[in-house]
Order: sequence, then structure tokens, then C-alpha cells
Amino acid sequence: MTVTVVVGNPKPASRTLTAATLVAQGLRPDATPEVVDLVTLGPGLLGWGDPAVGEAARKVAESELVVFASPTFKATYTGLLKLFLEQFDGGTGLAGVLAVPLMLGAGPAHALAPDLLLKPVLVEIGATAALPGLYLSDRTFLEDGAIDNYTERWRPVVAALTTTEKAANHA
Repeated sequence: MTVTVVVGNPKPASRTLTAATLVAQGLRPDATPEVVDLVTLGPGLLGWGDPAVGEAARKVAESELVVFASPTFKATYTGLLKLFLEQFDGGTGLAGVLAVPLMLGAGPAHALAPDLLLKPVLVEIGATAALPGLYLSDRTFLEDGAIDNYTERWRPVVAALTTTEKAANHA
């Protein structure tokens, strides 16, 4: 199974990357997640046809499970993540991908942002977003148990959906 983490934080090697990797590992402990840290793609995200961006998009589109992660900026996900999501065709770009929206923030005021803002975009470009989004405190996620609670609850669902999706795509 291919598991990928897409991180839209403008800081490399961020807490967002750490959290997203932990979520991916918790949901699919049998797979080592590949990482697409969007900040490393730089100005290539601003246009079409950049080879590194194209390779990253291909990797994501071919994954079975992708955690899309962003810090909360101005009450929504980052422009960096938006630029990357624009690389996918509407309706089909992420067909066959189980997507998990993840956002981190300083407080609970934007706790619904993953479901209200990020999930609809993922669905619009064809992803299956069957799991609820996850919002984490950027200061306490390593200690507060939220990742463990989420991944333990949703691991069986991810296993069932990815097995079903994989079988359907190979039929």
C-alpha cells in the first residue's frame, strides 16, 4: 500500500509534517509514508509543467491513502497547499485516493476547518474523504493523545476502504 503525506507548511520539517506523519503511521502502521513537503517545490508550484511538481502530483494520485496537512493560516489552509491542489483535475485527479484532511492551529476556534474548508476541495478533485478531518493543537499534539485516539478509531475503516478500493481498481 502506498501512503503519502502532503504538507502545506511554508516552514520545512515543520510540526505539521511531524503530526501528518504520525497520523499516517497510526492509520497504516504496515506502511512507511512517503513525504511531499510542498515548501521544497518552491516557485514550481506557481505554474504548470514543473517536473518536480508533476512527480509529486503523480506520487499523490497513485497513493491509496494521503494525509493532506496544513497549519491554520487566516482561518483556512495555506496557499501553498492550494497551489498544489490546483495541479489535479476536478472530479478525477485523485480518484481512488482515500484522503484525510489534517490541520493544526493554536486554539480550538478553527476546529472545524479541516471538514469545512479542506475536505470539500479534496472531494472536488476526486478523492474519497470518508473520514472526519482532524484538527490538532500545534503545541500539544505530541502529548494530548488526539492522534492516538483518532488513528485507533479510524484504522479499521482505512483498512477496509483501501482494501475495497484497491480490489475495485484492479477488477
